[in-house]
Amino acid sequence: MARIAIIGGGNMGEAMLAGLLAAGRPVKDLVVAERYGDRARQLAEKYSVLVTSVADAVENAAIVIVAVKPQDVDSVVEEYAKNVTAASGDSAEQVLVTVVAGLTTGYVESKLPAGAAVVRVMPNTPVKVGVGASALARGRFPTNEQVKEVAALFECVGTVAIVPEDQMDAVTAVSGSGPAYFFLMVEALVDAGVAAGLSRQAATDLAVQTMAGSAQMLLEERGADEGQPRTGMDTAPAYLRAMVTSPGGTTAAALRELEAGGLRTAVDRAVQAAKTRSEQLRITSE
Repeated sequence: MARIAIIGGGNMGEAMLAGLLAAGRPVKDLVVAERYGDRARQLAEKYSVLVTSVADAVENAAIVIVAVKPQDVDSVVEEYAKNVTAASGDSAEQVLVTVVAGLTTGYVESKLPAGAAVVRVMPNTPVKVGVGASALARGRFPTNEQVKEVAALFECVGTVAIVPEDQMDAVTAVSGSGPAYFFLMVEALVDAGVAAGLSRQAATDLAVQTMAGSAQMLLEERGADEGQPRTGMDTAPAYLRAMVTSPGGTTAAALRELEAGGLRTAVDRAVQAAKTRSEQLRITSE
């Protein structure tokens, strides 16, 4: 099985590590490069994984995942480039996968030896529990087989959509930041439940399970009738919402308030704001 190197032990790096291990990747096939000593020790103790330098981590790795903060990108890519240049043999088949917000494949390619295979992926934090949503955009040089290998890797921790790179800012706004929108909604629903008379524990249990169950209904709607959905996936939420909403009932009354409060407009503005901020943070070769 191909060796996977993860450069960066922050939130996303750890999420990928935890998700891959949970998906059955042997710990011997995973290695982490983490520059901060305390963090390196934490990861080594928690996951029993080898934590080492960038040079040692990328040696003999088929896929190298860079999961660092944008301000650390230049130093990490520079160090990686030195090791690629100095290495030989299987290193030519390496794929560098970036999961750094705003980092374009063109920028990374400009820092590496000509023809280096670069793939950009935007996962979200649920990869840690194997149900992430990742979008993949290829650079100029990866082969179709390499793209398939990277996609298969991220499919171990959720779903993968292959998109043009110019859509990655929108991906960031919808699924990259999306878990925070969801958690905020749960938080608001719990608080509202408490205000309505429930204990906080009861409100939390009910809200969390309601969200989980509703998401599962959406997933099953997508896969109904042996892979043929009863409704288009873009209309499934409206279809299921209508199923729950009886004319003149409690749900209808609640939905009127959400619409009157501008829920759709607020969500649209939130996604557009996140997309704009992603564009502002974009790191390009231009």
